[in-house]
Amino acid sequence: MKFSAPRETLLEPLQAVIGVVERRQTMPVLANILLVAKEGAGLAVTATDLEVELVASVDVTVDTGGEITVPGRKLLDICRALPDGASVVFTLSGDKVTVRSGRSRFTLSTLPAEEFPTVEDINAQQQVVLPQAQLRRLIEKTQFSMANQDVRYYLNGMLLEIAGPIVRSVATDGHRLALCELTVAEADSTPQQVILPRKGVLELQRLIREDGECTLEIGTNHLRVALGGIRLTSKLIDGRFPDYDRVIPKQSEAPMLADRVLLADGLNRIRILANEKYKGVRVELKAGSVVVQAHNPEQEEAEEEIEVQYEGPEMQIGFNVEYLIAALRALDAESVRLEFRDSASSCLIQDPERRDCKYVVMPMRL
Repeated sequence: MKFSAPRETLLEPLQAVIGVVERRQTMPVLANILLVAKEGAGLAVTATDLEVELVASVDVTVDTGGEITVPGRKLLDICRALPDGASVVFTLSGDKVTVRSGRSRFTLSTLPAEEFPTVEDINAQQQVVLPQAQLRRLIEKTQFSMANQDVRYYLNGMLLEIAGPIVRSVATDGHRLALCELTVAEADSTPQQVILPRKGVLELQRLIREDGECTLEIGTNHLRVALGGIRLTSKLIDGRFPDYDRVIPKQSEAPMLADRVLLADGLNRIRILANEKYKGVRVELKAGSVVVQAHNPEQEEAEEEIEVQYEGPEMQIGFNVEYLIAALRALDAESVRLEFRDSASSCLIQDPERRDCKYVVMPMRL
């Protein structure tokens, strides 16, 4: 096995896949990346942690084809340390790999390619093609509401739902919920729901570009996403996602309209003196204004009055201020619409002009 390529050509696929190479592995081969070189087909670089697999393909000059696994982070560090524009020659001899560039030479240990676990066929049952920018929007608008290491394992990920021409992403940690949907030109009419694990979501978000299309293939136990020369395959979480439609409050008769940036800035100031553990603030609604108050165990207080459009009944509700700020930051509009039913009900936050993104924050006792 022997191939050569400019340093920058090798860096791109290595940086694309390195995110799933864990520093501490139960299986030594998982610290390695699989290199498959084929004459006329270039180089395929594969990394996996058994939950997420990444494959990046790149054109290189292949003198002799072959496959082997090498330490992933060491190879990436070598390529990073070489000077710009350097030419790199990669040669396999016996059970060692030699990396040469100019007067530099590195010899790396290897493990057989047969020991490397790969996902070949995912038994795809459904396929959706959409612009990468749209998939990026689905993820960015919802991923922050995913749970992290919750015992309810099905919350540690993002729901991806296909219902006719609608593709929808939903995430919740049990205290808040984020939903974003879009309409695609062509989609299978068969309704389907899958739960993509947290790591798969974050890796996908990292790899998506602003231009170009991507193909989503949904299999029995995996989701595969093709992004140009990069392919991500992630295991799916086997569980039943909560009925999110029941969580979203129905529209109230007296919504509150506010300047989104003004409201977010006010909440950000109040957050300074909120309880560091619970982050609770009291939101008091009045005609034409909202008063936000925070207290902490050190007997410190903060209060901010913000001018809004509101003509409904007066009420006081407790919320986690971090959840309110995150929802406001996820929206793009200048103004924001907040809907409250009573002091014990959730708050619905959305853009007053478009309803493709919805954010629900559950109330909390203060």
